[in-house]
Parts: sequence; C-alpha cells; structure tokens
Amino acid sequence: MNTLGLGTAGEVSSLECASDAPVGPVAEHTNVALVMARDVGEQTASSTKTLLRLRAPVKAQSLRVAIKVRGKILFINLGDVVAVHAKGKCVSLRQNASSYLLRESISVVAERLEAHGFIRIHRSVLVNATFVEEIWPLSTGEYCLRVEGGKEYTVTRTYKKNLQALAEFWIGTGALFPG
Repeated sequence: MNTLGLGTAGEVSSLECASDAPVGPVAEHTNVALVMARDVGEQTASSTKTLLRLRAPVKAQSLRVAIKVRGKILFINLGDVVAVHAKGKCVSLRQNASSYLLRESISVVAERLEAHGFIRIHRSVLVNATFVEEIWPLSTGEYCLRVEGGKEYTVTRTYKKNLQALAEFWIGTGALFPG
C-alpha cells in the first residue's frame, strides 16, 4: 500500500511503500487526493490526445495530392474526390466532372486515404464520407449508399461495419447496423 512516510521532524518526505507505518486520517485523505489528482491528469491527457486525433482528419480533408498522369504531375484537392474505384491493377480517383487513373493497388490507396475521410465499402470501392447523402439496407444484408450527384454504390456485408465512420454522432442507431 502506498502511504506517505513522515520524516523525523514530522514533515512529509516522499511517497514510499511502508506497510507498518502508522497512517492517520489526514495522511490517508492526502494520499487519496494525490491518487485522484493523478487519475484526473491521466484522463485529461487522454482526452486531449483523443481530441487532437479527431481534429486531424478535419484539417487533412483539404490536402492537395500530387499524381502523375500521362507524363505530367497534377495537383488535385483530396476534398473534391468523391470515390476511388479499382480497375485491374490501377485505381481511378473520381471527381464530379473527371477521373484520374493511377497505377496503385486499392489496398494501398485505402490505407493512405483512411485518415482523410475515405471509407472502404466494397473490395474495389472507397468513398469520401463527406459526399455520402443516404444509406439504406437491402434484403440481402448489404446496404445501398448514395453520394452527391446521385451515384449509388453497394456496400457489401464485409464492409458494412465501416459505415459507422460516416458520422461522428448517431441518433437512434440501435438496430441500424446489426452484427
């Protein structure tokens, strides 16, 4: 048991482990207060880390990405990319009016874009969560997802758990995504 050890002059010298030292109500109260203060400090540090981690994707949403297309390097705003589709050994970054083909695997792109608000909904599709307007369940256990512009995608059963990442706050989600 951690207790406060008292020096010869009666002042508090340090925290030490002493099972046979007499501990009065004041010393016990002080010890509890120190433990509580330490716990509050740890919770505050943990809360601060969580808050910073939640804010990071918001700032990163406006990133510009450099991609090589037909011998040129183009800069596109990641916030304008609606979806990413796998096409063979390449991926296509789709904006509203255009798309860009990259020689990269969908898994690598999914890993890099996850922190920037993209979620995987199919083995060959990622969507930007900011463009999702509506989702609804299908009788097959899959979901349908519609993005701005009216394009609809099927969310397979494997990736339906990722739909929770669409919003930071859900109301009435008791049976929305049953296991």
